[in-house]
Amino acid sequence: MEKKTLVCIACPLGCKMEIQVLSSLEEETKYLVSGNKCPRGESYGIKELTKPTRMVTSTVKIKNAHLKRLPVRTSEAIPKGKIFECMKLLEEIEVEAPIKVGEVIIKNLLGLDVDIITTRSML
Repeated sequence: MEKKTLVCIACPLGCKMEIQVLSSLEEETKYLVSGNKCPRGESYGIKELTKPTRMVTSTVKIKNAHLKRLPVRTSEAIPKGKIFECMKLLEEIEVEAPIKVGEVIIKNLLGLDVDIITTRSML
């Protein structure tokens, strides 16, 4: 049986958990999650084993501003396998000031229905 050990980040407790695949049928896979002290740990562990995602925070170039880089982030978590592709795309982007916090820089990033948004205003 496949087994994975990880530290849960769903809440501040940081439980050391073990996720084990009990059975795998075409329609449904059953998991055993142990070590979690709250119910969020179970769903986090299963998601981390099956479809891990991450929020991306980075910067893009900005013209006509007092700084050279503008902080941005994804509006939702993206699949871990798409992070490097996302970072490569962000390196090519350049925006122009003024810009406000929360503005969408890239809509529908990589066809994932996730946007890149600014996390700071710059004049």
